[in-house]
This record gives sequence, structure tokens and C-alpha cells, in this order.
Amino acid sequence: MATTPTPPGPVLPPSPPVVYLKPPPDWEEHEKPSLPGSPSMPLHQPAVRAAYGLIAVLVALTGGLGNALFTANLPTIQGQMGLTSSEAAWLTGAYVMLNMTANLLVYKFRQQFGMRLFAEIGLGLYALLTLLHLVLGSYTSLLMLRAASGLAGATCSTLGTLYMLQAAPRKHVLKMLVIGVGLGQIATPLAWILSPGLLFNSEWHNLYLFEAGLALISFAGVVVLKLPPGVHIRSFERLDFLTFFLMVPGVGLLISVLVQGYNHWWLDTPWLAWMLIGSIVLLSVALYIEHHRRNPMLQTRWFVLAPTVRFVIGALLLRFLTTEQTYGVIGMQRMLGMTVDQMQPLFIVILLGTIAGIAVSALTFGLENMGKQIVGSIVLFALAAWLDHSRTSLARPEDFFGSQFLMAVGAGLFMGPLMLIGVVQGLKFGAHYMLTAIVTISMTQAMGALMGSALLSTYQMHREQVYSAAIVADVDPTDPIVADRLRLQQQSLARVIADPALRAAQGTAQLAQAARREANVRAYNDVFALTAGVAVLYLLWMLALAGRARQRAFVERMRAAAADASAMRGTDAAAPQDAPGQPPTQPVARA
Repeated sequence: MATTPTPPGPVLPPSPPVVYLKPPPDWEEHEKPSLPGSPSMPLHQPAVRAAYGLIAVLVALTGGLGNALFTANLPTIQGQMGLTSSEAAWLTGAYVMLNMTANLLVYKFRQQFGMRLFAEIGLGLYALLTLLHLVLGSYTSLLMLRAASGLAGATCSTLGTLYMLQAAPRKHVLKMLVIGVGLGQIATPLAWILSPGLLFNSEWHNLYLFEAGLALISFAGVVVLKLPPGVHIRSFERLDFLTFFLMVPGVGLLISVLVQGYNHWWLDTPWLAWMLIGSIVLLSVALYIEHHRRNPMLQTRWFVLAPTVRFVIGALLLRFLTTEQTYGVIGMQRMLGMTVDQMQPLFIVILLGTIAGIAVSALTFGLENMGKQIVGSIVLFALAAWLDHSRTSLARPEDFFGSQFLMAVGAGLFMGPLMLIGVVQGLKFGAHYMLTAIVTISMTQAMGALMGSALLSTYQMHREQVYSAAIVADVDPTDPIVADRLRLQQQSLARVIADPALRAAQGTAQLAQAARREANVRAYNDVFALTAGVAVLYLLWMLALAGRARQRAFVERMRAAAADASAMRGTDAAAPQDAPGQPPTQPVARA
């Protein structure tokens, strides 16, 4: 995502006229909000700034902890509610669908009505559905709760960033932006750390009591300490709602294909194809409407610009690389029988790494360092995946401390620069491109995570089948080593199984189980190797883009220098020349 000169592209529409709902106050220069819908930036007392910072942390964690707790404890919840893998996948899809599409409403709503009202609606609905699920405890109520959690997550991520911007003077706004954006990343390791205490004696109700409590406390904090007033403009149009109601099911169908493709297998389930076709049709109609609107909500012409295409590819790949941790390491440890409490120390290390990455990103953040920070993240991702690519079935959480600390630092490092690059790409063409940039960033991160899990899980299953077939083909009962292994397993079962035939069958089954475990470990190693390879290729692409950008800048400087030299020669040639044999012309002194 190196910065390169923008080549000629499609003609972009001009900014629409701004209609203020009420006259803006007479702010001082440092107090003016940067965009409509953003709060103003008045001077605060240190105690008030600290309060804004605390509420920013609370709100951001509220938005992320609900889904993080659900994901960390999904096997327990799935077992206690008797859910199949397919039913559990629908719960994940409900969260992501609302989380991705809610930004279409959040940005326009806060421009017209203010962010606090939307936050109160989102947090209030989230708390209400959490309490409702505690009463009902059904799959339907849980599905509604996860959808509300996605809406609250989109609301709280924006709200937490806006509150964090109030926690420091305006000169530190970029550093506060990095911290505000990064706070949501702390939720996942924190959820794994808190889960053993919340699930004491398998009381799953404690998870939802904790969710409801966080939502209510955040609701109270937002009401008590309000954001400073901003500028409200007329933002919504009738066609906005048509686009929204086309985008939501279109995105939902696409997400459903990604979350269910692995469970039902991609090519064996016809309704997956119909869902994908429906998604393409709905999204195409929505984008067609937006493309031909006078004042579109999504700037479709911006999507086809070369810098935008590079940004989207880069953002997807960055989030894809983080699935080495969220899918690969966690999946491997769960396959080896590790529980939440056994992985708690690993996530303490991941939490420290994430905080360190956010801190380094904030302290070194600047327009000139954005590309360097992203390159640093890619290097850390590649190194972490390479360290993990040769694990064995004896690997335990403490064996991943070093690699996952590097992975966490990289994850904390790239989010702030990525956000600012996307915003800058949009604001180059006007403030009305801001919504398109925000939606693009949100969708690339959500889709990158889903696509990463879907692709890596499919690749892992394929490699596991290959290794299982190879291992089984080499297992010959007449081989002395295999026969001795079977004899030892049968002897270990002699105290509990008296029947020799049944004991022999059980021993053979245990050997097959061990072979399957080893095949899975090898398959996960291939996943880690694939991730490292993608990171290296991405790094080379980034360096090539940066080199081409420097080359273009050098050519432009040479052309400018040549033009200046040509202009100087032209000026010298136009100066009056003295006739041959005549003395040089003397300048005439003027009074």
C-alpha cells in the first residue's frame, strides 16, 4: 500500500451541497470539528480528559468483548445448547453481517442526529437482548443477540475512537486515533483471559450477565459524559434506505456462503451456489443504483481507481495473515485437547504483544511512517508463521509464546496506519467520500478474517486427508513396530476390557486416532507455511510498489529540473545582446 501518483481515472462527481440543520456555533479554530457528525474539540481539564479516555476504553471493550467471549467459549456453548457446527456458524454469520453493514447507517446517522443517540439505541438494544436471552435461553434468542452484538460492535468501535480523541489535545489527534482504533483488538485476548473465571462450574449464564453489565455501564457512561456538540447536516435520502436494504441481505448471503462452505463443503451443497448467486444479484443492483445517483451513499467510481484497488487487496491480505493466530494456532491447540484455562497464559502474552504493538504504532505514527509500520507488520507476520511451521503433537501453549507475541505486535501495529491510509485515499476527493472509505475498511477487515478462516480451514482439511491417506498406507499390522504398538495399547486396555477381540478393536481404533492426530498436526504446519509464504509475497509486492513510487518521483524531479533549466535558458536568450565592437550596455540609474 505504498503511496504512488494517482493515474488518470474516471471522472468523479463533485461534492454535494451541504444543508445545515442548524447554524454552526462560533467555534475557535482549534475547536472546529473536522467533519460533519464529528464532535468539536474544545479544551478540557485534565480530569475530564482522563474520564473521556476511560469511557473510550470501556465502550471499545464493550463492543468487542461480547463476540470475543462467544468465540472463545463456542465449544462450551455449543455443547450446552446442543448445537451443530452448522447452527454455530449461523451465529457467527449474524454477528458479522450486522457489524459490516451497520457502518452504512452509523456514519449518516451521526451526521444528521449525532452519535450519542445511535449509541444509546445500539447499546440499549444489546443489553435488552442479552437479558432476554438469559430468560429464554433458546437458539433464536441467541441468534438475535449475536446480531445485536454486531450492531453494538460497529457503534462502539466508532464511539470509542471519538471519545479517545477527546482525551488529549488536538496536536495528538493522530496518536489518539491509533489508540482508539486499536482498543478493539484488546478484546479478543482479554476474553480468553477472563473466560475461565466467568465459566466457573460451567455457568454459561455468567457470560451473558457480564455482557449485559458491560452494555449497561457503557450506556450510563455515554449518557453521563456526553461528547461535545458537532455540526449536524441533512444526510439521509430515500434511496439510502433502498441501498441499505439491498446491501444487508446481499452481504448476509455472501457471509453465509463463507461460514457454511466448510461445514457443508463448497461443491457438494447446491443451496450454497444459489446463495452466492443471490448475493451477487443484490449487491450488483445496489451498486448500480449508487452508480447512477446524483448524491450516492457509496462512491462506486472510487472503487475502480488503482490506489483503491491496491488498498483493498492490501487490507484483505493483512487481515488474512492474522488468521494464522485466530484459526491456525487456536485450532491446533483445540485439536490437541487444550481448553480455555490451559490457553490462558498464551493469551496473556498475546495481550501484552497487542498493547506493545499499539503503543509502538502510536509513538512512531506519522504520515511518513505509515508504510514502514505496515511493512514491519508483514515482516512480523511472516516470522511468526515461519516459527510455527514445524510444530509437533507435543506442542503446548507455552511453545507458542514467542511466535504469537510477534504476531500480536504486528496486529497491533498495522491497524492505525491502515485506517489512516484508507481515510486519506477517500478524503483526496472530498468529505463525501469518507463513508465509502470507512465502509471499505470495515468490509475488508471482516471479509479478510472470514475468507482467511474459510480458505485456511479448507486447505487444512485437504492436507489432513492427504497425510491421513499416506500414514494409513504405511501402517502394516505385520510390521514389527506397528505390531508392538498395537500390543502395548491392548495391554493398557486389559484392565477395563476383558474381551480380547474387543480389546484388539479398541487398540486399532486408538492407533487410527493417533494417526489422524499426527495428520492434523502436519496439516496445520502446512497452514503456517502457507501463511508465511503469502506474507513474503505480500512483502515483495509492497517493496516493488515502493520502488516504483520512488522511481516515478525521481522521474518527476528530473522533468521539473529540466523544465526549470529550459526556462532559464529561454530567459537568457531573450535578454538584449550588445552589438559587435560596441562597449557593454551600462545599466541606467533611476531616481
